[in-house]
Amino acid sequence: MAHGSLLPLPVRPLRRRRPARGWIRGGLVLLLGASLLAGCATLDHKQREWVFQPSKTSWSGAAWAAEGMHDVWIGFHSREADAPVTLHGLWLPQDDADAPVLLYLHGARWDVRSSAHRMRRMHELGFAVLGIDYRGFGRSTDMLPSETMAYEDALAAWRWLAQQHPHARRYVFGHSLGGAIAVHLASEVDDAAGLIVEGTFTSIPDVVRTFEWGWLPVGPLITQRFDAAARIAKLRTPVLVVHGSADRWIRPELGRALYERAPEPKRWLLVEGGSHHNTNAVGQPLYREAIAELFGLAPRTP
Repeated sequence: MAHGSLLPLPVRPLRRRRPARGWIRGGLVLLLGASLLAGCATLDHKQREWVFQPSKTSWSGAAWAAEGMHDVWIGFHSREADAPVTLHGLWLPQDDADAPVLLYLHGARWDVRSSAHRMRRMHELGFAVLGIDYRGFGRSTDMLPSETMAYEDALAAWRWLAQQHPHARRYVFGHSLGGAIAVHLASEVDDAAGLIVEGTFTSIPDVVRTFEWGWLPVGPLITQRFDAAARIAKLRTPVLVVHGSADRWIRPELGRALYERAPEPKRWLLVEGGSHHNTNAVGQPLYREAIAELFGLAPRTP
């Protein structure tokens, strides 16, 4: 299973179509019962576990791509947790000191090494790339993440990039769950040159509604909402929204709906045949064209 996927709990698929298999699928059935038996704190704790599935390990067969990348350590004090936090990251620089810089935000389940292959593809397009693990993942501080904490972690990494590369054009990239985190970050800062999201969604409640039992009234119980649709409307930077036409984890309609909420300038890129895991690879030539047109960058020739 590739990095950034959502937990494939054993649920019978729909007839006539294959719905997105979510990290809360099946788990939200338990959520209804838990809400009756446990307090709000327990309910929130369980959702954080289901949404993030924080792991210290990499997706099997993917970590090799991280070989040769530089370890980065980012320390800050978390207001949300009222505790010191250290984030681990992987840094892939460019030879050109004037190259644009990209903050890569990964999805659920696996650590940042599992995203190294996507990081290298963005590097091939001309970016110097920093990928980070949120707390609870990899070698970052061992603490159960939450939506708010993930936003803090992304902002800390962004500030680190600003300190280390104050004159560089800085971009944000997010895959899957990381896309919602990237949207939030880009809506909060005023120095992002652009935003790229791939295989992401409008909100967690919207994802839940695509499930076979999505008619169940669980929306009010969802604490980790990741409302990217509301946030993306506040952008003041160009945005590229990418989705694979064969994505069965996060349906393309959700990516398109997110794009529709974004202000101009923006671009929608549907990669034919791209799945939740390989759209970045299948769509590399399209990425190259879109980045040049939307952001005015001239990626190096492959």
